[in-house]
Amino acid sequence: MSKPELVASSELPKAFLEVHPHNLYLYCKAYAASVRSNSAQTKTRSEVSGGGKKPFAQKGGGRARQGSIRAPHFRGGGVAFGPSNDRNYDQKVNKKQKKLALYHAVAEKAANDKLFVIDSIVVESGKTKDALSFINALGQRDVLVVKELIDDKTFLAFRNVANAYLIESNEFNAYLAAAYSSIVIEKAVFEKLTKES
Repeated sequence: MSKPELVASSELPKAFLEVHPHNLYLYCKAYAASVRSNSAQTKTRSEVSGGGKKPFAQKGGGRARQGSIRAPHFRGGGVAFGPSNDRNYDQKVNKKQKKLALYHAVAEKAANDKLFVIDSIVVESGKTKDALSFINALGQRDVLVVKELIDDKTFLAFRNVANAYLIESNEFNAYLAAAYSSIVIEKAVFEKLTKES
């Protein structure tokens, strides 16, 4: 593999540098909401077992009328306003906003000298140690590696590298770009991204 070249902010198109950072915040918020497990769930009074029989007569006891011992104010009763797992947490993000969020995330990396462009990312040996030496040579904490199409050997090489994540160009999004401290991107993917602006 050839040596990655550092991309400066001045090399990016003007559209990348004029994006308001709030677009990135909204996209990351929506992304995190979409992967939420949504497992919190409580039973309402209709779902709790028991309580079919009226606990005591309607009149004559001097007590307030009750229809079921599974009402929320009884011990062992249902929960009145608890969470439900049929809730939809998805948040809408426009196409344009997604694009602007990615532009800002990439521009931020370039501004901090964390954006690298390389002609081709290929580990022909398929060995993890070769991928690791490539990552270590960058001197970064963790790296998002963006390749146009992942071949089998390169996939095997990067699979067990803890501080690197290999993705194809169609998976590249603002959340991943913001989450990793640095980005290594193939030249073809970078050119396509900058031409779209």
